Amino acid sequence: MDRTLYFILLLIALCSVSECVQRKYHFIKMRKTWTEAQKHCRENYTDLATAGNMNEMSELKKSLKAERVWIGLQKTGGNKWQWSSGEAALYQNWATTQPKGKHECAFMRNGKWYDWSCSNSLTFICNSSNMNTGLVFINQTMNWRDAQSYCRQNHTDLVSVRNQNENRQVQKFISDSHISNDVLIGLFRVRDSWQWSDQSDSLFRYWAPNEPDNSGGVENCAGMKQLTQGHWLDYSCNDKYPFVCHEDELILIRENLTWPEAMRYCRQNHVDLVSVHSDEMQRRVKNVVKRASTEAVWLGLHNYCSMNMWLWLSGEIVCYQNWAPGNGATPENCSLTKRKGAVQSGGDQRWISLPETRKLNFICRNYE
Repeated sequence: MDRTLYFILLLIALCSVSECVQRKYHFIKMRKTWTEAQKHCRENYTDLATAGNMNEMSELKKSLKAERVWIGLQKTGGNKWQWSSGEAALYQNWATTQPKGKHECAFMRNGKWYDWSCSNSLTFICNSSNMNTGLVFINQTMNWRDAQSYCRQNHTDLVSVRNQNENRQVQKFISDSHISNDVLIGLFRVRDSWQWSDQSDSLFRYWAPNEPDNSGGVENCAGMKQLTQGHWLDYSCNDKYPFVCHEDELILIRENLTWPEAMRYCRQNHVDLVSVHSDEMQRRVKNVVKRASTEAVWLGLHNYCSMNMWLWLSGEIVCYQNWAPGNGATPENCSLTKRKGAVQSGGDQRWISLPETRKLNFICRNYE
């Protein structure tokens, strides 16, 4: 077999590489108000603790070393639809005249969405990483909140439908499984919007039952409680509790360097330029690049000219794709200039190919 072809096939086989990057959480025993805790975390770590999914929530629970601790969630007000997994509902596929605005949860019927009272019961679909389809039908009727808890405890979460392709996949799963009834999906309306202290976009929530309740009309900050197994409650921001800080494992460097200079900086001061292998990592990158001072930010992405392919500095082929139109797919002219990959700091944060001599901000990673 031709060596070049063999090498390409070997790289493609590595596309299944997993990515398990976690924030590092630090329990702080001092008792402070929410604002004081925020200040301490920003001065000594990255910010008050953020949890963007169940994996991070599991890690955050390990830091619950007091009866109550602050996390970095504060009420801001709002009204929007989101997925149980924490993502905003950017793609929507409501039936005609839906949503009617009266209900807070949603179900699917014939591929279309309908709003639904969260207290009413239906069968439901969970996301699961252990199934070939990634979906599991639960032939039990539960209300939305109980269905969410069931999926989180036994699988991953209530099903998310983030784009037209996923909507078709769920509908095909329903048809192939001969499911004749309506099914709950992981979509719900947030009447009282809460925002993370580090300004991340994650809409993941882990409230205890009947929370947040805004008792006394002054509970605008969130914490975890041991008696609720780490589920969240709202408290007055002036209460004094221990708290948990997080330390980001992606670091935006607001210096303008060429790609080779950025690579050397990251390797000398952190680990390396960042690699992006999944939607989850791209979401983290998007949260970081919002603070950039240049129109794009270097990634650890380079064009391997002799084989006309893109690779990450960490050694993997580019399996997960997030290129802007006209970038990454066509052969690069290596005789003119060496090309490297960057992510746009505005718009939809797509990847673009640029000459390595361009001077930009860049993202380092702090994990192996």
